Amino acid sequence: MPWCRQQAADELVREFLRSGSSARNKMMKNWGVIGGIAAAMAAGVYVLWGPITDRKKKRKGMVPGLLNLGNTCFMNSLLQGLAACPSFIRWLEDFSKSSVSLARPETDTRLSRTLLRLLKALSSHEPVEDDVLDAGCLLEALRLHRWHISSFEEQDAHELFHVLTSSLEEERGRRPKVAHLFDMETLEKSVESSENTISCRSRGPLHPIPSLWRTQHPFHGRLTSYMACKHCERQSPVRYDSFDSLSLSIPAVQWGRPVTLDQCLQHFISSETIKEVECENCTKTQAGEVVNGQVVESQRTTFIKQLKLGKLPQCLCIHLQRLTWSTEGTPIKRQEHVQFSEYLSMDRYKHCSAAQRLQKPRRATKPSSSDTAGDTHDQTIANGVDPEHHNNNRPLTNGAFSSVFLRSPGLNLAYDYSSSEYLFRLTAVLVHHGDMHSGHFITYRRGPPSPRSPSPFSPQWLWVSDDSVRKASLQEALSSSAYLLFYERVQSRPGLLAEE
Repeated sequence: MPWCRQQAADELVREFLRSGSSARNKMMKNWGVIGGIAAAMAAGVYVLWGPITDRKKKRKGMVPGLLNLGNTCFMNSLLQGLAACPSFIRWLEDFSKSSVSLARPETDTRLSRTLLRLLKALSSHEPVEDDVLDAGCLLEALRLHRWHISSFEEQDAHELFHVLTSSLEEERGRRPKVAHLFDMETLEKSVESSENTISCRSRGPLHPIPSLWRTQHPFHGRLTSYMACKHCERQSPVRYDSFDSLSLSIPAVQWGRPVTLDQCLQHFISSETIKEVECENCTKTQAGEVVNGQVVESQRTTFIKQLKLGKLPQCLCIHLQRLTWSTEGTPIKRQEHVQFSEYLSMDRYKHCSAAQRLQKPRRATKPSSSDTAGDTHDQTIANGVDPEHHNNNRPLTNGAFSSVFLRSPGLNLAYDYSSSEYLFRLTAVLVHHGDMHSGHFITYRRGPPSPRSPSPFSPQWLWVSDDSVRKASLQEALSSSAYLLFYERVQSRPGLLAEE
């Protein structure tokens, strides 16, 4: 090109040298300004376009972080944990579709819609443009339910979990029991379901038909409790109570033995002795008898109270109570590690009625000791507990084992969960760092599953602290001092082994 020729370049240099010093300084100053502007434009182009491509590549398979609005790490960690529960997100989708709203989805301030938008953004497998999301809309939606939560005061993630579930129950209770005239989707579903039903005649009372608007959220479960007299062994009717999470106390630490999740569950359902309770059956059988010269009017005996799980939820939230009190009455946080596993079998803690016990097939007879002597170490039992010794103080309980074994690379321990009827898989762990007065919540959670994967559970684990997100491992999550555990029920299948 003409302007690139050598003669033209030499002529420009001679002209620059023949000019005065003031002119040369002015020209150099102008060139400096032009160079500075060009550098600033290049930096701006790099900031606006360059990092976005790199960030999208880096964040594929990751999740967005959440902006800390003051002291809202408790809310951010809980949202990340709920986003790892696919059944809860599906329930929110069905729950939101069952109502008709005149507002646009992005401006709908109802709690169910607001929570659904946040959880779907936190569980999407596709790379997102926003690395950090603002969850302040959730606090605004809770204010409509008369919950005024300050973003500048430290709160508890477990308490917020119950605020969300109770508010969703309140919103669900406001729904009409009859389908709205313009709710065509639900009306069409009801017509399709009625066509497939078989009509029959019955002389008994009609049972109420469950409404689509009255379905419970997947964290809803039921506890059973009953009392039995130790004298006459008469059992009272079973009482059912609802629960959204299991709040487990941590038993006392025994020297040399780790605390396991099975110990906490066993302590939760352990029987309780209640003395001086009037027994109607004993009173009837001993009515009119004379004891120590007095006529017996009421017989008081000792009762045994038993607590078990009557209905297990689809999503199980376990809260480990880390608050205790010193002898002076000051609150103290328990810092010890409670061992838990990726898979959790709840068969031992499930209440079985008499009819359910009759329906269950009888177990095969126990083989002789000579046949099983060589296979003792090859057998793997759910929860790591031998049915011959239901001792929950064993170190290998609930698939968890001592940290000494965890550090041994050559050890390959597996537990067979194929026979478990009530099997759950870990989806998220919430951890609190600090003491009772101040601290910080972080979350270990599963990443978004790949659309090509048939399983809703991703093998990739993430560590999330507000707006910071990085990859983690299952072992790192299992080694944490858990405060909240989120499990989701899965179908057991033959040959399912949980390797730790």
